Amino acid sequence: MLPAGLHYHASWVEQSFGRCFQLMECDEPNLLQEWISLWDDLIDFEVVPVNTSEEAVKVMTPRL
Repeated sequence: MLPAGLHYHASWVEQSFGRCFQLMECDEPNLLQEWISLWDDLIDFEVVPVNTSEEAVKVMTPRL
């Protein structure tokens, strides 16, 4: 049920099974919101934008 352009990479589940973390990727934030809207009656979501380590190095290196 992923919109075209939204990519699923991996999931991690807490040992207590209380939370699941999913790594998703897309260029358009509205694709993620579209996917969330399909499930938000069953699941609470928290969206946290992240960068790869390589991207973080590119941003931080000039600041060092």
